[in-house]
Parts: sequence; structure tokens; C-alpha cells
Amino acid sequence: MLKIEELQHHHAAMLRYALFQLNDAGAAEDAVQEAILAALEKPESFQGQSSLKTWLMGILKYKVLDVLRRQYRDPQLIQARLDEENDRSDMDGFFDQTGHWGSDAPRHWAKPEACLEDRQFWQVYEECAQKMPRRTAMVFAMREVMELEIAEICQQLDITATNCSVLLYRARMSLRLCLDKNWFGRA
Repeated sequence: MLKIEELQHHHAAMLRYALFQLNDAGAAEDAVQEAILAALEKPESFQGQSSLKTWLMGILKYKVLDVLRRQYRDPQLIQARLDEENDRSDMDGFFDQTGHWGSDAPRHWAKPEACLEDRQFWQVYEECAQKMPRRTAMVFAMREVMELEIAEICQQLDITATNCSVLLYRARMSLRLCLDKNWFGRA
């Protein structure tokens, strides 16, 4: 039998994950609470094949997707999303008129794998991710963090595969350039 205290022990990690995905403290807290309630309502579904934290994060992943679905079906947000998606100013400054890299081409990163164990790297990464347009960051997180297939992302967000690919490209470019400037390019 699961106890609320056991579940609340994982609250902080769950909240960090939800906040990263949703970028809204209220919505993140709601998603975490819904995940905890779902776990309490069906404790028999936890069979110990994974850790309790892994099981809770799996529930939370779907609660976050539910919040994203609701947000992206809200008619008041549609025009704001369209304006954000059509704004290409974040990439224009990196290329010249011929479409080639301008003067700020990314540098070669020596041993990027070593950075994955550095806590400061992850702080810089989070700052870079927060600079991306919300929808771009969301598509990136759904693909690279939540490991959803492109077809599932398209279905969840009601976008085309082409649009999804463009958003993923922009997210990767944005992260690469930001990390190049703020982590790999530092003295």
C-alpha cells in the first residue's frame, strides 16, 4: 500500500520536470498533484518493476501531456502561437544573404559528453532552453526528453510533421548556438 509521504518525497523532482516542460509554476504544480492523486487512486498498478520515482515520473509525463493538450486547444492562445511560430528573427542573424553561416559559426566542441556530468552545464542548458520560444522548447522537450515519436508529438499538438521538424531544427540550432556562446566558448 502506497503512502502519501512516500509519494510526496518525490514532489521536488516531479515539480522540476513539470516546470521544465510547462514553463508555468501553477500548471506544473497541478500536473504533479494530479500524478500523485492518480498514483494514490491505483496503487496496485505499481508492481515494483521499476523504482517508485520512475513510476511516478511516467504518470507525470502523461499528466503534462494532458495539460499541453488543453493549452493548445485554447482558442485564445492560437494567434499567439501562430505569431511565435512565424517569427524567424531568432535564426536570421546567424546566416548571410546566401544562406551560409555568418561570422558566428559554431565552434567545434571537444568532448561534449564530459559536460553531461557537470552540474553547471545543466544550469547553462536550462537557461538556454528557457530563451527558446515556448512552443519550440515544448516540441524539443517532447522529442528529446520525453522521447515521443514525431507522429505522437504532431497528434498531441495538432501540427504537421513538417512543422514539427522545423521546430526541432530551430530548437537544436538555438541550443547549439547558446551553448556554444555560454559554455563551450567560454574561456
